[in-house]
Amino acid sequence: MSNKSLFLKSTFPRAPIQNGLGRYVCQLQRITLKFCKSHGSSKGMRDFLENNLIDFAKNNPGVAVYVKPRRHRGPVMVAEYLNGERHWLNCHNHSNEEIIKWIDLLRGQNANSSAVRLRKMWHTEKPSIQGPWTPFTHKDPELNLVVFPDEKLSKPLDIKTTASEVLMEMFKRQKMEQQNLDEKQTEKK
Repeated sequence: MSNKSLFLKSTFPRAPIQNGLGRYVCQLQRITLKFCKSHGSSKGMRDFLENNLIDFAKNNPGVAVYVKPRRHRGPVMVAEYLNGERHWLNCHNHSNEEIIKWIDLLRGQNANSSAVRLRKMWHTEKPSIQGPWTPFTHKDPELNLVVFPDEKLSKPLDIKTTASEVLMEMFKRQKMEQQNLDEKQTEKK
């Protein structure tokens, strides 16, 4: 194990909140874009503010966007999430496209999905080279490219019998078996 993990937060793996089962709630509450009006390393941030900020704000009305100019300081993005977590990202010499990708990543991720050292309750001498198990390990990767809502995934399943009908059928069978046993016992007497 490298010493890099010594500086990461340490936590036990937890299943994510079931966000998206009913109505999806964007976890990003506010994003603060800090930049310098004249410094060269803030060029990508200034391009984003001039060309793409209004579109981002229109497409994400639930996210508050703060723009903070600062003199002679490098560009920074600070994302604040609903659970109180803050992610700080240095954008030194990032291009407009990189800023767009980073903001999209911050908008779409959960606040708990930052880099953490996963701890476990067990120890093994031969650890798996496949990495830790997560709830998304065996999910279909086709869902990564789907734009929701999707007509194909929204169709109800073709279930021929419901669970209630199966239970009623089992009850009828048990009742018939009990009647047959009762009849055999009366014949023996």
